[in-house]
Amino acid sequence: MDDLTAPLLAVRNLRISFRQEQAAEFVAVKGVSFDIPTQQTVALVGESGSGKSVSAMAIMRLLPPQISVIARDSEILFQGRNLLDFSPNQMRALRGKDIAMIFQEPMSSLNPVFSVGEQIIEVLMLHGGLGRHRARQRAIALLGEVGLPDPAQKVDSYPHQLSGGQQQRVMIAIAIACEPKLLIADEPTTALDVTIQQQILQLLRDLQQKRGMSVLFITHDLGVVKEFADQVIVMRDGEIREQGAVEHIFTSPQDVYTQALLRCRPRLASRPQRLAVIEDFLQPGTYQEPPARQRGYAPDDPIVLEVQGLCKSFDSRQGWFGKRSVPVVQDVSFKLARGKTLGIVGESGSGKSTIGLSLVRLHRANAGRVLFDGVDLLAMSHRQFYPYKRRIQIIFQNPYASLNPRFSVEQILCEPMLLHAIGQHAVERRQLARSLLDKVGISTRALAKYPHEFSGGQRQRIAIARCLTLQPEVLICDESVSALDVSVQAQVLNLLQDLQDEFQLSYLFISHDLAVVKHISDQVLVLHQGRVVEQADADLIYQQPQHDYTRKLLAAIPRG
Repeated sequence: MDDLTAPLLAVRNLRISFRQEQAAEFVAVKGVSFDIPTQQTVALVGESGSGKSVSAMAIMRLLPPQISVIARDSEILFQGRNLLDFSPNQMRALRGKDIAMIFQEPMSSLNPVFSVGEQIIEVLMLHGGLGRHRARQRAIALLGEVGLPDPAQKVDSYPHQLSGGQQQRVMIAIAIACEPKLLIADEPTTALDVTIQQQILQLLRDLQQKRGMSVLFITHDLGVVKEFADQVIVMRDGEIREQGAVEHIFTSPQDVYTQALLRCRPRLASRPQRLAVIEDFLQPGTYQEPPARQRGYAPDDPIVLEVQGLCKSFDSRQGWFGKRSVPVVQDVSFKLARGKTLGIVGESGSGKSTIGLSLVRLHRANAGRVLFDGVDLLAMSHRQFYPYKRRIQIIFQNPYASLNPRFSVEQILCEPMLLHAIGQHAVERRQLARSLLDKVGISTRALAKYPHEFSGGQRQRIAIARCLTLQPEVLICDESVSALDVSVQAQVLNLLQDLQDEFQLSYLFISHDLAVVKHISDQVLVLHQGRVVEQADADLIYQQPQHDYTRKLLAAIPRG
């Protein structure tokens, strides 16, 4: 009989290092120990590089053996057996059946050439011993259990035909297919909007209670942790800084790093002039809360950008030869004041990013006007629009995808200046690049480096510096901080605010994170199915939402 008091999983003195070319070994996890009790949720919290995901990959034995080394005295005990002693065949039988994992990015984890049903059927046939017909029926039932609409039809869909939230539900269906005892969820809601995030968390909570699973929940969002976890483990630089029951950690955190993480996140109740960052708290007693910043539009604010009746549709195939037009943005109008920030919020598919891309003509709008200082950008020829590219720039969500991996930072920053004839010669352009790097908080030694040599937050700063090389008047921030750790996110938001104060920049801030939007926005526009359902000053829309959809979004915000 199993000992019901023993933890389902016990990690003891886990030490993981990675071999590096022409350098000493890098120790990523430094003697970590923790337990995951039966039928409980343990949250592993920390910034990027803290060792969270590496620890989870070690539990699954998925670290590349060519470059990773786990110390000999480390133990990962699952129901009393050390997984580090298992053979590859034993681990293959265990994965998916007794321990399953949900990865952060479902589109990278799902096979694009197989239907989602086939990917669930494969797991059921391999680990459950079911025949194909029974496995297909079970796959349909699983898709229904995780809340996918019309599962009998969706079972034959391919990953690219599903939304991000639906893809994540498919990943959960695959993970729970064989009723594992332990489910590891690695940042499963990071890139999802608040309503989908709430649905996924509720789904995981219901599945845990129904199936009696234990869950290791990896995240950097403490607001989510407060609502979902029973216990919390806080990691930094490969070490555990604090662990305990969730109520204890949130009400009386003992470690200064935990206190810092809790205070870096934007709050709905207040709006300081600057967000706190981790470094502010490393010396206890030195941090002082800054004064509040007032937000909102004034009647006499000069308007730099006015959008009138913007419409955008995409063609979708229907049958073998037919196609139909799918409206994504429908009759959207708004004004952006100089030196102010307009936040655009809404669920995935509401048309937020399509609006941003249409304004810079990366999408061709079907109708409407975009007046920039009174001139319609959409009516211009390509040659006429070229000078305006300098004046309106966009910061994309994923800086790694938007920065040329073959260019050094110097080339990334100097190429736009060269194309738009900024600077008299190469020396002047290089000097401007150095000053911009300094302004965004990156060492000038980075000029010779390449994008892959930087963290996500540093890459986003480089992307911001690239936009600033053209001295724009309007910046479109398309989910530009959504995937960043709370402390890095605070740094980037502070940077954007400093730049706005210094250069009177106007921001169109697109995000699904309503706390961030309230912090940085003067006015907020709420989109639902491509239409504007509400627009008002930031404080007013959060205190007195008029539309049911706005109230639904606000109710879904994690309150941790």
